[in-house]
Amino acid sequence: MAHGLASQSLSFWWILPFGGMLGSLALMPLLAIHFWEAHYGKIAFGWSFITIAALLGIFGIPLVQTEILGTLFHHYLPFIIMIGALYTISGGIQIDVEASATPAVNTALLVIGTLLAGWIGTTGASMLLIRPMLHVNRKRSYRVHHMIFFIFLVANIGGALTPLGDPPLFLGFLNGVSFFWPTQHLILPMIVMVLPLLILFYGIDAYFVSKEGIVFKKIRPQLNIKGKLNGFLFLGVIGFVLLSGLWHPTHSLTLGGVPLELQNLLRDSGLVLLAILSWVLTPSAIHKANRFSWEPLKEVAKLFFGIFITVIPVIAILNAGPQGAMAPLVALVEVGGQPHNTMYFWLTGLLSSFLDNAPTYLVFFNMAGGDVSLLMSTLSQTLVAISLGSVFMGAMTYIGNTPNFMVKSIAEGHNISMPSFFAYMAWSLTLLLPLFLLLSWWLF
Repeated sequence: MAHGLASQSLSFWWILPFGGMLGSLALMPLLAIHFWEAHYGKIAFGWSFITIAALLGIFGIPLVQTEILGTLFHHYLPFIIMIGALYTISGGIQIDVEASATPAVNTALLVIGTLLAGWIGTTGASMLLIRPMLHVNRKRSYRVHHMIFFIFLVANIGGALTPLGDPPLFLGFLNGVSFFWPTQHLILPMIVMVLPLLILFYGIDAYFVSKEGIVFKKIRPQLNIKGKLNGFLFLGVIGFVLLSGLWHPTHSLTLGGVPLELQNLLRDSGLVLLAILSWVLTPSAIHKANRFSWEPLKEVAKLFFGIFITVIPVIAILNAGPQGAMAPLVALVEVGGQPHNTMYFWLTGLLSSFLDNAPTYLVFFNMAGGDVSLLMSTLSQTLVAISLGSVFMGAMTYIGNTPNFMVKSIAEGHNISMPSFFAYMAWSLTLLLPLFLLLSWWLF
């Protein structure tokens, strides 16, 4: 993304459209909720238009066309296709859980979702488990904390186990990081995050149960799964993703000056096919029972179009390294010619909280030298820092990772009054920041 721009010439002013996009996401739902809900797509397009117009005025049509198409073909469309396939397939699986909404049951659901996230992706696990979580707790009065911890654990932290879990780790896999490297190196930090959060959740949920004065009847939990065909389609998703990382044909197509690798075209075409099969073969009764709606996916597609376009000059400035407008920031990750792993963790995490975490991972991966054999051995702690920052800190804001928005949208569709952008950050800063400080002290 943005490799062709004269990034050293870009001033700090180029960040403004992206800042406007983030400001709109943060403030408009607070200040003008009805206007935002009716026009958020137009607002996202407006900020994108400003970015594209400014780039055209400075760099001209040929270069900007290549940059925009490169962003769309290499990042945005594969991103939306992957998210769309996982969303559609998971929406075709109906998990009926009949159980009392006790803290133990809710904690168990979070554990299952967290473990699944590393293998079917944070989006797949979120869409699969969010509906059972909502159904079990449908009669509870206090449900916001369920969604907050669900976003923390299932939509983010659980994705650290494999390259299938989260896009940053998949990018690492495509750049040569072995498939099970994250499993071997990130599982202990993941446990350090997951266990305290589960204990906190259990305590908070138990408090609200006592506050509601609920007395649960002793019933044996019952589980019924429908739409099992979609489970095999999930395996197909995993297969196409793995194939795109392992198969490297020598030929590629070129469209608008942008090379399109055959393995990626096959992957994206395969994912679209699997999504269509899921939609066609899944009985409508399952979609109805799941209250399946395209609205969360439409919201993600529109808002992240704005984010992907407006972030182009921001990533370009970061790629300029010490010669760019963010040189003071870049200088923080190196001390005496050696990587400063603590700063790699915090800076990657900070940017991943507000930027797309996949290109942020790639920027810092290359900033650390980009030599995969070195990063998996001598500089393994640096790669750990980059990986953890990009995956874990996506939980800090609603825009840090795609499933965050989807969970929020689905929860609001079930009449849960979700926190505003800043109110959510109050939760994340209070509960996650102390654990990130502990993790940083322990590892780096």
